[in-house]
Amino acid sequence: MPALLQLDRLSCVLPDGRALFSDLQLSFAPQRIGLVGDNGVGKSVLARLLAGLAQPSAGAVRCDGSVHYVPQELEPHCYPTVAALAGMDAVLVALERIAAGSVDEADYALVGERWDAPVRLRQALDELDLRHVDAGTPTARLSGGERQRIALQGAWLSQADWLVLDEPSNHLDAHQRARLVAQMARWPRGLLLVSHDRGLLAHVDMIAELSPQGLRSYGGNYALYAQQRALEQAAFAAALQAEKAVARREQREAQQQAERQQKRVMRGERDGREGNQSKLLLDARKERSQDSQGKLRLRAQEAQQARRQRVMDAGARCAPEAERLLLAPDSAVPNGKLILELRELVLPYGQARPLNLVMSGPCRLAVTGDNGSGKSTLLRVIAGQLAPAGGALRSHARVAWLDQHAGGRDGELSAVQRLQARNTLAAEGEQRTRLALLGIAGARATLPSRLLSGGERMKVALAAELYAQAPPQLLLLDEPDNHLDLASLQALERMLGHYQGALLVVSHDQAFLKAINLDPQGLTLHKWQLNEKSHARCL
Repeated sequence: MPALLQLDRLSCVLPDGRALFSDLQLSFAPQRIGLVGDNGVGKSVLARLLAGLAQPSAGAVRCDGSVHYVPQELEPHCYPTVAALAGMDAVLVALERIAAGSVDEADYALVGERWDAPVRLRQALDELDLRHVDAGTPTARLSGGERQRIALQGAWLSQADWLVLDEPSNHLDAHQRARLVAQMARWPRGLLLVSHDRGLLAHVDMIAELSPQGLRSYGGNYALYAQQRALEQAAFAAALQAEKAVARREQREAQQQAERQQKRVMRGERDGREGNQSKLLLDARKERSQDSQGKLRLRAQEAQQARRQRVMDAGARCAPEAERLLLAPDSAVPNGKLILELRELVLPYGQARPLNLVMSGPCRLAVTGDNGSGKSTLLRVIAGQLAPAGGALRSHARVAWLDQHAGGRDGELSAVQRLQARNTLAAEGEQRTRLALLGIAGARATLPSRLLSGGERMKVALAAELYAQAPPQLLLLDEPDNHLDLASLQALERMLGHYQGALLVVSHDQAFLKAINLDPQGLTLHKWQLNEKSHARCL
């Protein structure tokens, strides 16, 4: 019988008292499911709860089968060896104890049917072209892409009823992403992906969206989800406008009724005075009138509160009105301005052949290639973080470099402090506005950035570079899409569309590369493949 993964009124409250989500109620049938949502909404926390690695504040996760989890961050201190990374360390140790004579039932239960685990792990590593690696190899020696590939291979070998994979396409090149899609298609049981990768989400059977309003499921892949959500949001927006129109009409009617009542009161008082009624009768009439007016005001206030609540309820169903926004820095580069020269440049790692590149004007290049070809190394050399092994490099522009690990730096500084460190002239209110446009508002802007989600930290790092005191003329972006949610990724795409400086970007996300309009001015080179070309000219 297929194992269902069920959320039963699941709630999570953070240590600071903030409710991350509450009363989530949904049942997942074993199929390919994409979990999407904004940075900071709790996707990774929900993934850990589904995997049984954390306890909810209330409610429960129910699953009749086993769950294998691959986290977003595969840090060596958490996964010290290749065996641990593949999720096979406990099985291999149990096999060693059995081989040494153990008759402990716990060891046999742990091994189960996986007597060939060492052989299967060796075969898997060979298939990944990692013949230099074995079960005991320290993961600190591996690249991010190698660690990701091994962890995913361990998932496919796990035979679990459910796989929960958090951002599984991070650090994977185009070839490995295609391999991931093929493995997803072959997986016969339940698979839940936390992802913003539109190429990957194109191959799921259902999308589940986590938002402050709860968890909502949409049948079909990302394209169908985007279409359904757009229609849904259009209907919600129309309902909101209708509620606002009704509220305005009711407000006008209430105001007119109040004015008529006031006129009646004033006419009654005038008639009483002109009719020479006794003061006792006039006082009694005035008291009744005031009592009546008080009740009317109370009913009017209650009606106004009800109108406001209806508008708020209708607005809560709509996406935030403030569009996620990155403002392009004021860094226009005129045509013909020399930006960057690489002459017979030899990288310290990766690409072995000398590289030649001349960038002039607002040139925009994608640096693509397989993992290990030297893409990130090239950007680090240009940024001055690494010295070249040979050749010459001349930069004639202000350079801003954002690598894929930038969000993890300066964890004790708040988002506001990180922006202020790069631009001491900007007022704090201006910095807070920029962060709010990125979805980091209020108290979250002053928290130590280590308490933010990975995507939020990346947005802070990006904003700090873009809004530096001296705006960058050459942007070096190393897989900036790895940790950004879909709304922020689309905001980055729009910003880069308006950016008038030069650009070198490393990314394996073809949808992202297509959207940022590389070589918009008909330049002769718009993609530079490190492992195929060693000479390029961009004028």
